[in-house]
Amino acid sequence: QVQLDESGGGLVQAGGSLRLSCAASGRSFSSNSMGWFRQAPGKERDLVAAITWSGSNTYYKDSVKGRFTISRDDALNTVYLQMNSLKPEDTAVYYCAAAMYGRNFYMPGSYSYWGQGTQVTVSS
Repeated sequence: QVQLDESGGGLVQAGGSLRLSCAASGRSFSSNSMGWFRQAPGKERDLVAAITWSGSNTYYKDSVKGRFTISRDDALNTVYLQMNSLKPEDTAVYYCAAAMYGRNFYMPGSYSYWGQGTQVTVSS
């Protein structure tokens, strides 16, 4: 059974940092691009950051550029999202996702495997 398990969410003050982790099990995703999405109450799910299977290319939503960093460790079958200088508008449920093989990593429709999500709350 393929599973993506997110962890690392929580409550943090504005300006603080969190590191999200996404551990995959059931199969290797070393050949798949991976992404982090987020969904705030009443809003659509947005692609926040993504990384290609090789790690050589990344994508970031404009509002998180310079603050968030996505990385992967294929030996651990894990993807990370380092979030610095957090703002209240970053508050959302964050989801890890794996893209279908060969699909564009910056296209939300490319993602087919999803985790259950982890809550991130940034207080002002």
